[in-house]
Amino acid sequence: MGNAELDIEELRTFVEVADAGGVSPAARRLGVSKSMVSRRLARLEEGLGVQLLARTTRGAALTEAGATFRDYAARVCAEIDVARETILPSGDLRGRLRIAAPLSFGPTYFAAVLAEMARRHPRLQIHTSYSDRFVDLIAEGYDCAIRVGYLQESNLLARRVGPLYGKLVASPDYIKAHGAPETPDELLAHQALMQGTEAWQFVDGDKIVTIRPQGRFKADNGIALVAAATAGLGIAYLPDGLTNEFVISGALVPVMTRFPPPPAGIYVIRPPGQSPTRKIRVLTEMLIESLSE
Repeated sequence: MGNAELDIEELRTFVEVADAGGVSPAARRLGVSKSMVSRRLARLEEGLGVQLLARTTRGAALTEAGATFRDYAARVCAEIDVARETILPSGDLRGRLRIAAPLSFGPTYFAAVLAEMARRHPRLQIHTSYSDRFVDLIAEGYDCAIRVGYLQESNLLARRVGPLYGKLVASPDYIKAHGAPETPDELLAHQALMQGTEAWQFVDGDKIVTIRPQGRFKADNGIALVAAATAGLGIAYLPDGLTNEFVISGALVPVMTRFPPPPAGIYVIRPPGQSPTRKIRVLTEMLIESLSE
């Protein structure tokens, strides 16, 4: 039997390798070398006298003992993080906060808030990944995500930090050539500019109408859809923050205004389990404050 001293860095490293599925991605997340990760794992396995990971060609797979131990190790690491935060001076944040934010919106709406948070907390590391794809928070090791739109059902915990308003827009050229839809049904005869195969929702009195529009131009980024709309390719359903300046200049015109989309939201999402760390609470409060202005 090995030496039973457990080191918190070794535990944290093991949890990262288990969650990232290999030594290389875990090393990137932790900001240390691959050899350092391997050494910590070897020391932990030696100390426990058990093999936790089976090295495979694709990375590292958990052994049965490793899978059992991972949950305990993750809980210990989370408890230590909470304990560290609890004893810090009340305004002081440190450690790392990994955030997933949307690319269409994040740099304009949220980047300034994250920069201000870093300015206020000089010992805090903030790592933000901007992407419009749906990030798997748990598998990819994020502490939280900022999401916009309508929430899908999931086991993640969400806190609404602000409203998000949007509308249908098209260019004057498109409207001249194809007319403008008056009702959701008429929209089906038009070219829709979409992110994917999504359904669009509209408020009709006290009920919500759902339409599945069709279109030949798709892009997984809102700014790219604005460009397509101003080029006259079709009708786009976009957040006001992305279209306001084009509507003011006349490059885009709101259409079908009698049936507005239901207001969506901006949310901070985090994995289930432990209570939100103070870092996430501070981020949430700062977003609420900036979005209410």
